Amino acid sequence: MMTAEEYLESLRRLRRKVYLFGERLADPVDHPFLRPSLRAVAATYALAHEPEHAAVMTATSHLSGRRVNRFTHIHRSADDLVTKSKMGRMLGAHTGCCFQRCVGMDALNALFIVTHDMDRQGGTDYHRRFLRYLEMVQERDLVCDGAMTDPKGDRSLPPHRQPDPDLYLRVVEERADGIVVRGAKVHQTGALSSHELIVMPTVALRDEDKDYAVAFAVPADAEGIVYVVGRQSSDTRRLESGTLDRGNVTFGGHEALVVFEDVLVPRERVFMLRETAHVGQLVSCFAAYHRQSYACKVGVGDVLIGAAQTIAEYNGTERASHVRDKIVEMNHLNETLYCGCIACASEGRPTASGTWLVDTLLANVHKQNVTRLPYEIARLAQDIAGGLMVTMPSERDLRSPEVGRYVEKYLRGREGVPTEHRMRVLRLIENLTLGSAAVGYLTESMHGAGSPQAQRIMIAREVDMAQKTRAARRLCGIDEG
Repeated sequence: MMTAEEYLESLRRLRRKVYLFGERLADPVDHPFLRPSLRAVAATYALAHEPEHAAVMTATSHLSGRRVNRFTHIHRSADDLVTKSKMGRMLGAHTGCCFQRCVGMDALNALFIVTHDMDRQGGTDYHRRFLRYLEMVQERDLVCDGAMTDPKGDRSLPPHRQPDPDLYLRVVEERADGIVVRGAKVHQTGALSSHELIVMPTVALRDEDKDYAVAFAVPADAEGIVYVVGRQSSDTRRLESGTLDRGNVTFGGHEALVVFEDVLVPRERVFMLRETAHVGQLVSCFAAYHRQSYACKVGVGDVLIGAAQTIAEYNGTERASHVRDKIVEMNHLNETLYCGCIACASEGRPTASGTWLVDTLLANVHKQNVTRLPYEIARLAQDIAGGLMVTMPSERDLRSPEVGRYVEKYLRGREGVPTEHRMRVLRLIENLTLGSAAVGYLTESMHGAGSPQAQRIMIAREVDMAQKTRAARRLCGIDEG
């Protein structure tokens, strides 16, 4: 397994076309805008080498028998799924942000299942290809970006009826040595932290959309791929001197628009080609895994609760009954989220491929809670923090020879607590609930792994209403005959 430094060095060897603020970046890896995000991914490598975290961060590959980073592992039991959730919570608390590797792990596991089923039912050789690819990923300890979300254009129209056919990624040419694809993937968290891009369809498809039914993997620096880095609230604070106003002084995240401009995909890296009948299964399987992965929000919630408790102590309000009650409520909501991800993992089942899949109903229930509860946790944190969180002067003002003494004097809280400490924890709460980290903690909680309505559709589909109505009729004496 790679170390954190080996991981960062491996990214430096990639030759990618990356644009930020309209300009191409010569050195994305060491650019201050992206560096916090890469540090978050590097933490997944660093912790895997620490003995106290090895049981959670690593696993034994069922392919090679060697220890691998858990993010490259295929789940072989319910315990694997539970450990995945524990890992997500631990890393969320360690980084205080999105650590970006879950989506690749979820894509690998979903493709393991679906390629196996396609081969069994259709006589194809996708699973063989995928196994060779997976062996390479595990052997080299790579980060994979699972790229599913298409721009979609007019949502009322299917892919083949879009005025611009490229608004869903598609096959534009088939050659002896592979396929050529064109289109884009949006909202790609961690795209520039990845060595590989694993591309999948975003919606179930019919035969008239068969050119869009494609799944494959390409190196992140393949010819024809262009990255346009997305904006986040308060993101340029990373470019300022000092660390106080960043909130999270070490870690962060990023997203990107990833454009595929006639990219050649070697045939050995194609895992689905026009098999429209299996697209729905792949989308559903990936979504279930990825909805379980939101255990990470529990870890970030741990950080936010800790920050709320800290600022209450700094403000001298920690003994107030309403503050204590709000802290209890924050913990209640956060642990409720944890119950969901552990439940869907514990109730997982083996598939025909031998890979364990989470309980799909409970995974969707868990993610539905994630679309709501972090917002209430964030609201309570802001309530406890007070308005200074968004009105206090900057670090430059604190350091200023002219006005620094005023900031120091008038922003002090409890005796014995340095003003700077109070400002730092307020900035952390701001970062998590309004700033750049709110992208991962709040908006991603709402829309990541599918919008709230997507989960409600799956809940309606998965719930056994017939069993419920039979139980009700039986108990009130209705004769089924």
